[in-house]
Amino acid sequence: MNATSTSVSAAHQRRDQGGQKEIGDCQVYQTFESMHTDRLYVLLIFYNNPCEVGFKGEKGDIGFQGVKGDKGEKGEAGENGTKGEMGESGKLGPPGPQERGLKGDKGDPGPPGLRGEAGTPGETRPRSAFSMGLFPSKSFPPSGFPVRFDKVFYNGESHYDLAASKFNCTYPGVYVFSYHITVRNRPLRAALVVNGVRRVRSRDTLYGQDIDQASNMVLLRLAQGDQVWVETLRDWNGAYSSSEDDSIFSGFLLYSDLP
Repeated sequence: MNATSTSVSAAHQRRDQGGQKEIGDCQVYQTFESMHTDRLYVLLIFYNNPCEVGFKGEKGDIGFQGVKGDKGEKGEAGENGTKGEMGESGKLGPPGPQERGLKGDKGDPGPPGLRGEAGTPGETRPRSAFSMGLFPSKSFPPSGFPVRFDKVFYNGESHYDLAASKFNCTYPGVYVFSYHITVRNRPLRAALVVNGVRRVRSRDTLYGQDIDQASNMVLLRLAQGDQVWVETLRDWNGAYSSSEDDSIFSGFLLYSDLP
């Protein structure tokens, strides 16, 4: 306690020059020489002179801004935040450039497709045709009768009757008929006959050993069951055939009248 008193007395003597304040019955000395000494002195005063606490002073002015401190160390990463709500749709942007891009490479072929359903049956068009020749032994046929064209070039539908030397119409419609007859030694008059009516006629007045050709072609509409043949007239029957010359009678259906 004596050491303390001595220190206080010494301190008291050093602070006489700084001034003093009275707070009630207590005396508080202030010094501006040493802040450390002032704190020690005030503390000792309160130990030796306990007194009543004074009123709280007014708030002082804000001090000057301190010097910027050094950058602190990097902190640990925080936890991921919760997902925010979806924002509103943005406005439609302006159209892009209209330039056409480069042509791409050809793609690989795709797999084979499934087999399609069977189609409806197609229409069956009627067919009828023939082409007959004259054998050499049948040259110079008798007039007024069908010429014996029995050398077969084509008679696939058998619509030409070999025994009667006549074509029988099976399908009604339009037909094309033609004959090309070699003429030799005598003149020729030939006619295309339909059901006994001579529809087309030809004439060749050749005489001697010269050889000529008489021919004709026509389109006729026939009904089912009609018959067509070629015959010579009067004694002008110079129709001829040999190993080097032919006489031919042909015909075929151009289109049918069947639905």
